[in-house]
Amino acid sequence: MRRDAFYSVHPAAAMLFFVIVTVTTALILHPVVTGCSLIAACAYAVYLKGGKALKFCLCFVLPLIAIVAVLNPVFNHAGATALFYFRNGNAVTLEAVLYGVNSACMFAALTLWFYCLNCVMSSDKYVYLFGKTIPVLSLVFSMVLRFVPRFVSRIREVAAAQRSLEPRLKMSPVRAVKHGLSVIGVTVTWALEGAVVQADSMKSRGYGLKGRTSFSRYKFEKRDGALLTLMLVCFAVYAAAAALKRIDFRYYPTIRAAGCDAPALAGYAAFALLCLIPLLLNILEDAKWRALRSKI
Repeated sequence: MRRDAFYSVHPAAAMLFFVIVTVTTALILHPVVTGCSLIAACAYAVYLKGGKALKFCLCFVLPLIAIVAVLNPVFNHAGATALFYFRNGNAVTLEAVLYGVNSACMFAALTLWFYCLNCVMSSDKYVYLFGKTIPVLSLVFSMVLRFVPRFVSRIREVAAAQRSLEPRLKMSPVRAVKHGLSVIGVTVTWALEGAVVQADSMKSRGYGLKGRTSFSRYKFEKRDGALLTLMLVCFAVYAAAAALKRIDFRYYPTIRAAGCDAPALAGYAAFALLCLIPLLLNILEDAKWRALRSKI
């Protein structure tokens, strides 16, 4: 992963950003809102992971958009604008097609935002945020986040160790299946034992007890306050435009959108700026770093 300036932001500000963006994206099925969210999430994911994120977008996100966009008009025949008819008389409507495309883009945007969330929010940040209020859930959530990468890594280690004893080239198909099941069984046993050991270790340290203090290396700085203020201002502008019903889009029975006036444009611009905050922060930090290097 590239050096990410947003990773060093205070966990509370970073978590609030992802909560606002994901909840707004999930609840507001507006083409402009969904498009801004999808583009910003894709750009930030590519910035973080580079070619790996681009491959993820091409191999998972685009097929997801295509599948949902195709399936919705096949099963949903609501809408007044019929494009063509199936042999059974059901119509494929323009409204269903557009709704399917927007829903697919919404699911893709949420997937990419959670992809970025997994890169930015580490397990210790969740423990810092929720360790005092909901310690059990915080511990479980942090363990879940670490489980998948550690599980995959351990599978590779166990498989490599067993291949050194019995090369795969000499295996029959049946023996190869048994080999795979053995690797999975060993790894699952390790994961369960590790979870029990970690839970006992945290309990013996007094995790979750009332009055327990803990060390934290996170400090709320002026930059975090400025970013938090910018997030809240952007969201307030967008929420005001939405409350005035200037950001409104209807799919059924006919397509109807609110007028594109000054409040609507302000709301769109505020939400777009909100979604681009992590990427813009990285661009500013990269520019500052290049300027400092040029003075050396």
